[in-house]
Amino acid sequence: MDPVLNPYAPGAGAQPHELAGRDGVREMVRIAIARVRAGRPAKSAMLVGLRGVGKTVLLDKMRLDAEVAGCITARIEAPEGRSLPSMLAPQLRIALLSLSRIEIAKEAGIKALRALAGFVKSLKVKFNDIEVGIDYDPDPGIADNGDLEHDMQALFERVGEAAKVASTAVVIFVDELQYVREEELAALITVMHRMSQRALPVLLVGAGLPQLRGRMGEAKSYSERLFEFPEIGALSPADAGAALIKPAEENGVTYTEEAIYTILGHTKGYPYFIQEWGSHSWNIALNSPIGYEDVHKASATVIAAMDEGFFRVRFDRMTPTEKKYLRAMAELGPGPHRSGDIADVLERSVQSMAPVRSSIITKGMVWSPSHGDTAFTVPLFDEFMRRIMPGDEWKR
Repeated sequence: MDPVLNPYAPGAGAQPHELAGRDGVREMVRIAIARVRAGRPAKSAMLVGLRGVGKTVLLDKMRLDAEVAGCITARIEAPEGRSLPSMLAPQLRIALLSLSRIEIAKEAGIKALRALAGFVKSLKVKFNDIEVGIDYDPDPGIADNGDLEHDMQALFERVGEAAKVASTAVVIFVDELQYVREEELAALITVMHRMSQRALPVLLVGAGLPQLRGRMGEAKSYSERLFEFPEIGALSPADAGAALIKPAEENGVTYTEEAIYTILGHTKGYPYFIQEWGSHSWNIALNSPIGYEDVHKASATVIAAMDEGFFRVRFDRMTPTEKKYLRAMAELGPGPHRSGDIADVLERSVQSMAPVRSSIITKGMVWSPSHGDTAFTVPLFDEFMRRIMPGDEWKR
């Protein structure tokens, strides 16, 4: 079939044709935005889930929803090694420039831009990766004390006041939030607490790996009362089927029952994998309906492509010792696994492997669902580890 008409979007963060199974979360965030805009209390949201479940796609869709509703938005991704202020400042500047162009909010928007100037000037030494244009001179004494937590509060109060005057809301979307340092995460939580206390129309919608909930609790103990933590997981069989079938049907193409069953079996309901299998099956099939043989041929191509891309890019970040730890986990199956069981496979003590486990958690490859347990953050990674490190050679 014509690859130009292929309706699937397997790229990282690419919007799929059919965003199935996420209406409840979108509605929850829509209501929260509407409430803060009306001056009513609402919780910010932290989307937590494994890799490949569509958190980034959902985050971008909700940002579009917010903009359609007339809100001012900012969108950042938190990679390892960059400070939160360096990522926030440029996006806040863009948001505040938009607010300052609304006639009724012009003065309040400029006051917020002055606060941003003081914030950047005072923290540029501490966070030397901050690079942002300054549009106005700072207001002395506002967000310029050099203390991240207090300066962020003062800055966001000005942001919230400008949004309130403009009868809108500022919604900040942050992806990969688990990589933000604890001190900066604590400051962000404190800021959102202050926004809630003052009923200012500023909302935070974040996304991260499952360990994000625990990290936020460690940063500020009251975070669980301040945020909603919807879990973004694998799709139900019905939603997974819709994500696969609807894009094809809208292009006049169908699947046989056996083909659908085979793809859903391979993908286990994970949205990214559904896009991959759907895309490759479409490209291999000569005509409709797409059948079992098409899916069978596509599967070898899909697995090879993901091994060299989706899985390999994460595997290559690991040290040899970390790779052995992950392979020992894979030996036990999908998980989660007790730390003691993993150490037994490696014929090492739990204590000696603790630094390795900690390092892999920091890199975002595994997480701890409960005390002493370890699980992969990437679905099907156990199968990949057995393919790339087969047999028993790795034990040596």
